[in-house]
Amino acid sequence: MTLTARKPLADLQLTEDGRPTLRRALGPIHLTTLGIGSVIGTGIFVLTGTAASLHAGPALVLSMIIAAVGCALAGLCYAELAAMIPVAGSAYTYAYASSGQLVAWIIGWDLILEYALSGATVAVGWSGYFVSFLRDLGLSLPPALTAAPGSTAAAADGSLVPGVFNLPAAAIVALVAALLVIGIRQSAGANTVLVVIKVVVLILFVGLGAAYVRRENLTPFIPPNTGTFGAFGWSGVLRGAAIMFFAYVGFDAVSTAAQEARRPQRDMPIGILASLAICTVLYIAVALVLIGIVPYPKLNVADPLAVGIDATGLTWFSPVVKVSALFGLFSTILVQLLGQSRIFYSMSRDRLLPPFFSAVHPRFRTPHLSTILTGSVVAVAAGLLPIGVLSELVSIGSLLAFVLVCVGVIVLRRTAPDTPRPFRVPWVPVIPVLGALVCLLQMVSLPWPTWERLVVWLVLGLGIYIGYGRRRAALGG
Repeated sequence: MTLTARKPLADLQLTEDGRPTLRRALGPIHLTTLGIGSVIGTGIFVLTGTAASLHAGPALVLSMIIAAVGCALAGLCYAELAAMIPVAGSAYTYAYASSGQLVAWIIGWDLILEYALSGATVAVGWSGYFVSFLRDLGLSLPPALTAAPGSTAAAADGSLVPGVFNLPAAAIVALVAALLVIGIRQSAGANTVLVVIKVVVLILFVGLGAAYVRRENLTPFIPPNTGTFGAFGWSGVLRGAAIMFFAYVGFDAVSTAAQEARRPQRDMPIGILASLAICTVLYIAVALVLIGIVPYPKLNVADPLAVGIDATGLTWFSPVVKVSALFGLFSTILVQLLGQSRIFYSMSRDRLLPPFFSAVHPRFRTPHLSTILTGSVVAVAAGLLPIGVLSELVSIGSLLAFVLVCVGVIVLRRTAPDTPRPFRVPWVPVIPVLGALVCLLQMVSLPWPTWERLVVWLVLGLGIYIGYGRRRAALGG
């Protein structure tokens, strides 16, 4: 039956004669920085302050460790499948091999929530930092062109102006898309430079700020619960972990570039696990220094790191932090758009989407048409949508993908036990089961309206699958 038919692992690695294929140009450093570029963004620049001030206090460090463990469980599963099936498509491709065509379509459609909407969300955040930085330089854009319809922007005199279109958000998406069209090597190179810059700035923040840490700001380490679940105490640590779990989302974007890795069997596990480890260390160090400088109740702001620097009196470093945030969010957008276009590429090669999406530029050897279309849609969304609840849709889409990847490891261990696995998850099925359960618990913690939107989105996707993909798909290409 087509709905449950799985694509043989051997077919997943075939390329079509006479058709341009993606360029294998990425090594372990490129892949690791792709992961870091996707993870270090809104989470470290914004969520650290919110989670500390409202939920965990200094114990946010424990929240980060719990979240990192959950991501590591899923990351191990991603590493095994990425090394075993080194082609573009990430969780979509793995689902096709383990669970069949229908589940593969569902997860491919679901991943749009993770990558495309995440790119739009981050672009809006980039716009806010960009406008703030321009004001520091004495420059300003028309307020109506810095906010989406239905929202407002502050004019120079402090008055609020209705938004018309968020021009900086749309422009940065267009710039990223153009870079991705030119080539994966150039895109990965630019991302590597940006990642190095923002990591250096975060290390400087930790190094400079450490001298201003006050022990009293870190005590009590676990503030007493206020009587409400999630408001400090151990329940606050768990709620903080749920929030910070989403700050780690993005490491899986490494797996979407598997078909462009030079030695994917070795380099994909390195890229996934190394990026997770580096981000975890940075998150914990930044959180300790930030909360040690500024009492945690004062950190519920949009730019907590800038607040931390201002509290030290090192005001010269505040613009540096803002520029680093711009770099960090830019590289996050880059990795999200790269991931989305590669997922479309794989779905098109399987004929679940039109051939348009798998067209490869003869010179640049990138899926240029898919990238242009994805960039255009995300740019319009970033310009017109005041983001809000979309961040929760990004989260639920990501977590569903994580669950299916963990399940996929168990299924393929049974259905394809003899297939070479350059990297193997230890203690199967314990690790994959724990990974799936952690992700399911995070999904359950999300509000019911988010589930309703997910169901509506999946029903829309099923309509497209029944009307186009199911009739045209051909197993084995």
